[in-house]
Amino acid sequence: MQKYTLLLLFILSFACKDDKTVDKPNQGEFAHNSTLANGYIGDEQCISCHASEYKAWEGSHHDLAMQVANDSNVLGDFNNVNKTIDGVNYLFTREGSDFIVKTKEIDGSENTYIISYTFGVEPLQQYLVDFEDGKKQVLRVTWDTIEKTWYHQYSGDTINPHDWMHWTRGSQNWNTMCAECHSTHLEKNYNVEANSYNTTFSSVNVSCESCHGPAKNHVDWAKSGHSSDTDTYLKTLDTQLNQMNSCAPCHARRTKLTQTLESNLNFEDQYIVQTISTPFYHADGQILEEDYVYGSFLQSEMYHKGVTCTDCHNAHTLELKMKGNNLCMQCHEPEYNSPSHHFHQNDTESAQCINCHMTGKTYMGNDFRRDHSFRIPRPDQSISAGTPNACNQCHTEKSNSWAAKAIEKWYGSERKNHFSDYLILTNNSRLTAHEIELVNAFINDLNYPAIARATAINNIEISNESQYETILKRLDDPSPLVRYNALNKFSTAPPELRVQIASKHLSDTTRMVRIGAVQLLTDVDASLLSTINQSDLNTAQSELETMLRTNADFSTGRLQLGDYYFKKNQYNDAIHQYSESIKKDSLLLMAYPNLATSYSIVGNTQKALETLNLLINNAPDMSRAYYLRGLLYFELNNPKQALLDLKQAVKLNPNDAQSLYNIATYYYQNQDYTKAEEFARKAIAIYPANRDYQYLLALIFKAQGQIDLSNQIMQGLQ
Repeated sequence: MQKYTLLLLFILSFACKDDKTVDKPNQGEFAHNSTLANGYIGDEQCISCHASEYKAWEGSHHDLAMQVANDSNVLGDFNNVNKTIDGVNYLFTREGSDFIVKTKEIDGSENTYIISYTFGVEPLQQYLVDFEDGKKQVLRVTWDTIEKTWYHQYSGDTINPHDWMHWTRGSQNWNTMCAECHSTHLEKNYNVEANSYNTTFSSVNVSCESCHGPAKNHVDWAKSGHSSDTDTYLKTLDTQLNQMNSCAPCHARRTKLTQTLESNLNFEDQYIVQTISTPFYHADGQILEEDYVYGSFLQSEMYHKGVTCTDCHNAHTLELKMKGNNLCMQCHEPEYNSPSHHFHQNDTESAQCINCHMTGKTYMGNDFRRDHSFRIPRPDQSISAGTPNACNQCHTEKSNSWAAKAIEKWYGSERKNHFSDYLILTNNSRLTAHEIELVNAFINDLNYPAIARATAINNIEISNESQYETILKRLDDPSPLVRYNALNKFSTAPPELRVQIASKHLSDTTRMVRIGAVQLLTDVDASLLSTINQSDLNTAQSELETMLRTNADFSTGRLQLGDYYFKKNQYNDAIHQYSESIKKDSLLLMAYPNLATSYSIVGNTQKALETLNLLINNAPDMSRAYYLRGLLYFELNNPKQALLDLKQAVKLNPNDAQSLYNIATYYYQNQDYTKAEEFARKAIAIYPANRDYQYLLALIFKAQGQIDLSNQIMQGLQ
């Protein structure tokens, strides 16, 4: 383990109005990787002109987001405390000025770690440890600042030290998972080839320049005696768009598109927000996994009425502007704050607006976070779709039916039209013609939240012409998120169609959409791309590769990079990336089939077989693993084992039509026409319109002498 030396720096602050030294309490120490560059100058220079804002910010969760570990900042008990949690033994102690954690893992291994940084302050504080290759890891054991005790996140789980979820592995890597949102102007600087980091930041915490952007030009403007009437350099948060672009990057579940967050770019030019689909959200869009607020807020009527973060939260203290229902009464009519509306006794928890309209969930063991979609309770949806509702989260002893009847008694039988009704529909695999019509109308109705319409597009399977036409229309949607998800639906379309569609969007005004367009072209033959504007194609291609490399420190990012090379027929590069993804997370099951297929294509059938054997050991109930191994055994001239695997695949997944088809093909080739017909019919029963299955059955009939039946099928195919 590499221990980095902490340097005590005395920083002179050159204030806007005059030069004077400012000492900030408990912030004298900065790490080796703290750099002031690219116009970032540090918050010390903001104080003399913006003293009240600075004072409000001091001590906030942003100020204390990350700190050097010292006597002032470490809240956990390191006074020789010994504790065993989920089979892991910890000794929390001190050695001089160092805070030490000694561990004995479930596999018996023992290690000693030095805490380098604290992370967060309330209701929990986490701790960082420096590892080799520039990595910092977040300890699983966490200090509960409310209960004053050590506890485990993912409490009750036994996590092997080699598991991706273990704190020394990828899921708790600070550089990847946490750093950008706990420090100012963070540059991850991940080296894909070396799998190492040289991560830097301008300020250790979330400081002034995190929200307002680099301040050098602003300070120069101020020192110049205001050479122009308006400061055009510092980013303001005076509009909803500006606030979303400032707050959303760190308060969203999202995928990065660029290497470094830039303060002057729109969110969609740097990130793709996670749609409100399962398993991240409930079927109606309520929070399930951590969403960090933005994905919920985009759903809300508040957002679409122009409400923004600082209407409720103080921008510098981060505290709510008012307590209780007074906060909501800034905008809502007084009658909402009476028993005639909420049907509960005034001045009780049950009468609080947030407890009905902002339900929540506890994350990280003790951190309760509220759903910012601001929705009306719908116990009727709980009955039909199994979604949660505010009523039963309080009245746990009552049924959903009881709650639905109460709502109907109070407010009548009609429910307000809401996107969640249609979103729930799109989670069903088989929709009636009428339901498809409803979903199509919903997707095309711009009055509904864009993130909900994008989610519906993501959820549905295109099965008829009307759905196809709907998705085509949405390629010109005002929302970049809708356009991006609409593009994704054509990933399996014929190459000529993908070229036609993508060519119109390679020059889109939003980077996210341009990337979605070029993704359609990755495996398209170069001869088909000659009609496309080559400059637009090259730009979008570069943006796609930047996105892929930016996320390559995730196991799933390596998987996506492998898929990219696979589509480009660069199979050895694909093998390397798939192998790296499995090194990062041995339980990333989706990587194994891709790796095995790549090995098979390059002729290394033995490595392909080893890979599939590993997959089956890790996931003995995965039907697809047996299907792929069955095909591989045919290549290895082992039909007996191939049939066993294909039949096991069908046993695990009775709807595995491909395995049934291959079994039928084997029996046909070996002139066992009775069994061939049996399995071909089973495949057709699952997918009646599949032409390959129908053609095989025609051949089987012909071989059996049933010429009329064979001709009927052939005529139908023609």
